[in-house]
Amino acid sequence: MEEIQSQSDNYRSSSSSASSPATSRVPSSNFFYLRKPGSLRQPISFEDSPDWGDDTDIDVRVDDVADSINAATTPGSPTLSKLNSGSLPSPYVHEGAAVTRKVAGASVVWKDLTVMIKGKRKYSDKVIKSSTGYALPGTMTVIMGPAKSGKSTLLRALAGRLPHSSRMYGDIFVNGMKCDLPYGSYGYVERETTLIGSLTVREFLYYSALLQLPGFICQKKNVVEDAIISMSLVDYANKLIGGHCYMKGLRSGERRRISIARELVMRPHLLFIDEPLYHLDSVSALLMMVTLKKLATTGCTLIFTINQSSTEVFGLFDRICLLSNGNTLFFGETLSCLQHFSNAGFPCPIMQSPSDHFLRAINTDFDRIIAMCKNLQDDHGDLSSVNMDTAVAIRTLEATYKSSADAASVEAMIIKLTDKEGPLLKSKGKAGRFTRIAVLTWRSLLIMSREWKYFWLRLVLNMLLALCIGTVFSGLGHSLSSVVARVTAIFVFLSFTSLLSIAGMRAHMKEIKIYACEESNKHSGAFVFLIGQLLSSIPFLFLISISSSLAFYFLIGLRDEFSLLMYFVLNYFTCLLVNEGLLLTVAAFQLDVFWSILTLVIVHIMMMLSAGYFRIRSDLPESIWTYPFSYIAFHTYSIQGILENEYVGTSFAVGEVRTITGYQAVSSAYDISSNINAKWSNLLVLFLMAVGYRLLVFILLSLRVGAGFIRSKVCRCNLNTIRNE
Repeated sequence: MEEIQSQSDNYRSSSSSASSPATSRVPSSNFFYLRKPGSLRQPISFEDSPDWGDDTDIDVRVDDVADSINAATTPGSPTLSKLNSGSLPSPYVHEGAAVTRKVAGASVVWKDLTVMIKGKRKYSDKVIKSSTGYALPGTMTVIMGPAKSGKSTLLRALAGRLPHSSRMYGDIFVNGMKCDLPYGSYGYVERETTLIGSLTVREFLYYSALLQLPGFICQKKNVVEDAIISMSLVDYANKLIGGHCYMKGLRSGERRRISIARELVMRPHLLFIDEPLYHLDSVSALLMMVTLKKLATTGCTLIFTINQSSTEVFGLFDRICLLSNGNTLFFGETLSCLQHFSNAGFPCPIMQSPSDHFLRAINTDFDRIIAMCKNLQDDHGDLSSVNMDTAVAIRTLEATYKSSADAASVEAMIIKLTDKEGPLLKSKGKAGRFTRIAVLTWRSLLIMSREWKYFWLRLVLNMLLALCIGTVFSGLGHSLSSVVARVTAIFVFLSFTSLLSIAGMRAHMKEIKIYACEESNKHSGAFVFLIGQLLSSIPFLFLISISSSLAFYFLIGLRDEFSLLMYFVLNYFTCLLVNEGLLLTVAAFQLDVFWSILTLVIVHIMMMLSAGYFRIRSDLPESIWTYPFSYIAFHTYSIQGILENEYVGTSFAVGEVRTITGYQAVSSAYDISSNINAKWSNLLVLFLMAVGYRLLVFILLSLRVGAGFIRSKVCRCNLNTIRNE
């Protein structure tokens, strides 16, 4: 302890000389995080003055007997003394809650890892350049660096989630073996994840567990409760996630922890998190990191990226991998990083956060700021504490690290970790396809029933439109002169109600985003998603169709026969199914809301123009309007079916002795068939169009996922083959 205190005094005096007079001393309230050399402990402050005993260390070692890496902790560790004394907020744990179960972590080693992505950067295709490091069970390893330094790329490379366009060179070992991470052995949390605002936290995690895990429901409830406790979400378990419509929703910190808890239901050995502090304030960030620190004490291996952090958050890290333009400037423990910068000639000023100091030294964007403000000085002197060009600082730090004892110790540790193979990570199995379809169907039903903009508003709008059109065309009678007016009424009803369905575009786009997020972690699939979405939408679309059809049918005076009424309802219902498929097709392109709605409006207008109402279908110009628009417009087949259902087989009196058939009466206003069974052919075409649109959505989702537009699939590269290339 005296040795550490002496090192601290030396470090403080050297650091203070860079930014303050030599006579200044460090206030006792400032945190300076140090560890006992060789130990893997949480950061402490000098005010704690702990006793370094063997019974309090976290021992991460290679077991020669079991050939595995173990993490052992004791509950009385003083390394969280700041947390326990109240200096840091402790995550709330519900009274009587079970203690979070221990997890068998896994070691990860990456050696000379290089990642090339064509077109990623203008000056070089190498996003990561010969990076080397490791992560051990029960620890938090952070990848830090400025924007576009390769942090997320390195994280994706370690998780095996690089896009197919990338090339990876080097070796990645998991428990001493080169192998792909099996399903359920790891969790990956994206920087921006889509949550379902109309579900409570417990419901959201429970449905996620049903999608991910096989086994009994009671077991899944247990893992959900464990995840809620682990991420300090007990107080919010029964609250709606929100964030849309009329619901305010939970704050960013809680929402971020929910996205992490979704991956914890698998009880993974490894957890990769891209920017866990993304869009969080200082208090939420500190609570997040303390929660992750407690999660690491269960044995899970945590690897995440971060841009910068406060001093308190920085002190919670176990190891840091510092990147700049893809180059590894340092890898090791946090205290060693501070010493590394000091040895390179860039000591951290006393009143500055270590992460801020690191990024200031290696972020080239600061050069432009200094150039703009080169004549600006404050009371403390220059604007920057690093009086050197950033490019020179990066080269100095990189050269200093390569020749340092830290790099040598990393190489020695990697040799030790890869010398013997540990236990092989096994797949935990997943829920069956039919189970996932049932879960997605029920979840979608619940979402639709709660989101008034998705269903209830559409139901009200369709009812109002049906009443408006029906009252405008009411009292037509059944004479020959009423035929043209009824054709107009039917065209207006089908066309305008189809346009109203665009109100559900935002909900469909959100469904696609949720699918992409779940599919990226193999929780769902295109086929499962489409079947679940179809089954869940059928009850609501049928309710819309029967309510609107009843109001419209009787107001315009169509024939009062039950079979004809049922055909009208079925025809309109199938028309809505086709329209929903069209909406999903546009949503699958992942355009923004404005362009998606604009695209749908243009498509609907083109279909309405070519549907045969404004001009008889046979009289339309063959190029473009007849082929292909009149044949792909679902309005055409729906209107034809309804008119054939209403008029084929009927007759109208012309004068006192002459009559004409209903087909002849309608043919002057719309092109229909005289066959009494033709209406079923039109209904079959509508059904095939509904199926065809969903097949198109399936192809689009599969192609876009495969190409990496929605997400990057698991990259299964043969490293030996890549090297030969």
